[in-house]
Order: sequence, then C-alpha cells, then structure tokens
Amino acid sequence: MTQLENKNILLIISGGIAAYKMPEFVRRTKEQGANVRVVMTEGAKAFITPLTLQAVSGEPVADALLDTQAEAAMGHIELAKWADFVIVAPASADMIAKMAQGMANDLATSLLLATAAPVAICPAMNQQMYVHAATQDNLNLLSKRGVSIWGPASGEQACGDVGNGRMIEPHDILSSLLEHYADSALLQGLTISITAGPTREAIDPVRYISNHSSGKMGYAIAHAAKKLGANVNLISGPVSLQPNQGVNLVSVTSAQDMFDAAMEHAPKSDIFIACAAVADYRPASIAEQKIKKHDDAMNINMVKNPDIVANVAALESNRPFVVGFAAETQDVEKYALGKLTNKKLNMICANDVSNQNIGFNSEQNALKVYWQGGSKDLPFASKQEIAQQLLALIKQQYNK
Repeated sequence: MTQLENKNILLIISGGIAAYKMPEFVRRTKEQGANVRVVMTEGAKAFITPLTLQAVSGEPVADALLDTQAEAAMGHIELAKWADFVIVAPASADMIAKMAQGMANDLATSLLLATAAPVAICPAMNQQMYVHAATQDNLNLLSKRGVSIWGPASGEQACGDVGNGRMIEPHDILSSLLEHYADSALLQGLTISITAGPTREAIDPVRYISNHSSGKMGYAIAHAAKKLGANVNLISGPVSLQPNQGVNLVSVTSAQDMFDAAMEHAPKSDIFIACAAVADYRPASIAEQKIKKHDDAMNINMVKNPDIVANVAALESNRPFVVGFAAETQDVEKYALGKLTNKKLNMICANDVSNQNIGFNSEQNALKVYWQGGSKDLPFASKQEIAQQLLALIKQQYNK
C-alpha cells in the first residue's frame, strides 16, 4: 500500500501551456492508488481537451459552476468535500490572483473557497509575470494562509524567455504530494506548546508597555506543527492573527499570564517552543486610575518578570524538549549560545532583528539554530517555510 492509497486528489487545471503535461500527472497518481478527479477552467480547455483528462482519470471532468445535472446534488460543494488534497496545476497568474482575492466566479475558484482540504499550487507563467510585485504579493498572501507553493522551476519558456516561471514537472508534483503525506505524520502523537507574540504590561487602565512582535513566526510554527500531525497549544499574546483550525489557542495579555499558561501546558507537552517576545520587566504597581500629566518627566519603578523558558527547562518532572528563541540586535551568536547554556535549553533559534527584512512584522525570517555540539543555518525564506524546516530539525534532535 502506498501513501496515496485511496486518497482523493482533486486536480484543478487553469489556463497555461503546461496544461498538456497534466494527463501524465493523473496517470502516475492513479498508479499510486489515488482517486483523481479533474476540474478545468475555460482557459485550460484551450490547451487540452476534457476528453483527454477523462480518459486517463476514468472520471468525468467538471468545468461548469452551474451544471444542471451536477447541481442537483450540489456538485461544486460535493467535490470540495470529496477532496483530501487539492492541487492547482498549472496555476496561472490569473488563477493565483483570484485565489488571493477570494473570488468564486467559476467552478475552480468556488471549489477552492469551499474546500477544507489542504491546497497546493504549481505556478506557471512568463518569467516577468512571475517576478511582478503583484504576483509575488499574491503568492506571499496565499503562503500565509497555508497554501503550499510547489515551484516554479527555471528555464526556457514557451514564449522564448528564460527565467523562473516554468511549472515543475509532473513527477516533481507527485513527489511533493508523496512528501506531504510522509511529512503529515512527522509529529503525529506529539503535543507541542508554543508561545507567540508580545506581552503587554499595564501602567494604568489605558496605558501599557509592549514591543513590536507581530506573532507571525509563532503562528507559522503552530500552523506547520498542526499540518505535521501534532496536537498544538498556542499561548499567544495580543496579536491581529487567527490560528488555523484545530490549534488550541490560549489567549494571554501579560508576561505573568503567559507564564501561568506555559507552566500549565508545558508539563503536558512533549515539545515546548518559546517564540514569544516576553517583556523582561513590568511596572511594580498598576495605577487604579489613568495617570494624569503633571511633570515633564515620569518615573516608573519596574520589577522583573518570571523567565518563562528557563522555568520550563527547570521542570524536575514531565519536562518537555525545550526550544528557545533569541531575537538580538548585536552579537547574536554570543548571546544565543549563552542562553542555550545558562537556561539549560535543548535548542535555541537565533535571529538578528536589526535586519528589517527578517525583523519584527516581516513576512520572512532567517535563523541560526544551535544545540549542544551542533548548529544549522535556516537561510532567508518565508516564515512558513522556516517553520517547517525548524520543526523537522527539532524532531531530529528530539529523537536523539
């Protein structure tokens, strides 16, 4: 039995010359034991006929949103529920833009909005269209929403240009699909608790001290961990993000709140990842009423907050595998290694937040991950990609 045995794979083909390659993908995927259904856009039918896809899939090809016979059973919703995995290949610039905007003006885009299944796209377009800021923004947005992006490849294109934009080959798409199902069990059975975002330390009823953390890295890790099969607790400070379905969100405000939640969940976790930017200090007292402006200067007496990751690492019973984060602006390696040793962590992830491309609120990141006796660079990539690479690395060290 293969990883795809009895899996329902929905293939959506949009308009692009690479559409002619998709019968090969359908054939290879069915050989792996999968059930394959095909949906085509009007543009796709200009490059290959539905009859060809029907012949190789053994199933009728769907191409109309308002098909009378199909709609008797709510066909567009039925296909969305049927799918275990959805692949858009080729994914044209137009299709990617429609997905990013949440359009639903044909069968393909309606299915993509109606399905709860994981979705992957295989971009295919002219190299200049691919590098255009609009396309890159759309791809970044889809990646943030959890859509997997497979490719594109680089090389000579049908128009004669050379560059990024070629759709990856059918066997590469199949390999990525097989890898997805192999990876989906990577963290199966493990419980992972993650802290994310900033904390807020109240001064009075209307003011607080905080930092610039957006929570994007922690949320990306939580999303990736869920995709990889883990039970996920996300202990989050105040952010404007929403966790993915199935993630247990524990909302907190202050460092003390986060400490209490962490100490509750950590002993019940296999892995604890401290990604939050926790305030080191808080006001010694919180004014009951709004502090009025009197003098040119104001002094606030500050006291130290509990060190969450150090306390988790110091647990004497039911201690999880502990991963810390070191967001530094200078001497990054020195401070990271110091925290790894002094706080008795299993691993620490260091990043230079003085670099605006990977600092707070950025969509990208780059990490240097350290553990006793080793280290690994996770080079510049989207936070979603970094999260997946980091979790694979954590799992390697966890198993040792």
